[in-house]
Amino acid sequence: MSHPLPPVIGIICSEFQTDEGQAPPRFGQSQTYIQAVLQAGAVPLLIPEVADPARLRRLYERLDGLLLPGGGDVDPVHYGEVRHERCGRVTPIRDETELALVRWAAAEGKPLLGICRGIQVLNVALGGSLYQDIEAQLPGAGKHDWYPGYPRDHLPHPVAVTPGSRLARILDTTSLPVNSLHHQAIKKVAAGLTVVARAPDGIIEGVEGTGHPFLIGVQWHPEELAGQDVRARRLFDALAEACRA
Repeated sequence: MSHPLPPVIGIICSEFQTDEGQAPPRFGQSQTYIQAVLQAGAVPLLIPEVADPARLRRLYERLDGLLLPGGGDVDPVHYGEVRHERCGRVTPIRDETELALVRWAAAEGKPLLGICRGIQVLNVALGGSLYQDIEAQLPGAGKHDWYPGYPRDHLPHPVAVTPGSRLARILDTTSLPVNSLHHQAIKKVAAGLTVVARAPDGIIEGVEGTGHPFLIGVQWHPEELAGQDVRARRLFDALAEACRA
């Protein structure tokens, strides 16, 4: 008896340097993303930064879904702002790669989950903007950059999830504690996205696409929690199930 093939989920890589700059630059991604996708019964496929849209499209067409992981800052040029002094390192080719993938997936109904930087890329790709640094641009906001110096699974604040939203149904809750490893956040929400989760200070922690089979972004890092937290695992399970459908 044959079994359906597991879905293939693309995970965009980061560029990094090893051996204090002595080795060539490399592409890679945190093992926690890969393990979370495997745990959900899917096949992770690492995608490098690809400058050529035609070659990137060939990769995209072989995927059943996409996972946009965390990483550096999105260049504010993509949402029409001047770079703030506290905007961090940007990677132009990664921006172009992810923005193209998001726009294709949003237009064509391909399942997509954005995490941390991923929710920000999702918002920018569809016409939204970001706070380039929460502390500098949003006085009164709580602390959200709990890394480095704290474990990546440290849960410093809760998130309120909109009752009845797809995210609430997936997580099976309207409130949960989350880890928080970011200094940027959504400012203007893109058309086509609905805010479905917020931190106590109002920072947007979750969005989902309207009229799309599965287009979800979360600001926290569920991949760091999926090994021991069933609610974190449900996000990856839901992505894999949407890809199978």
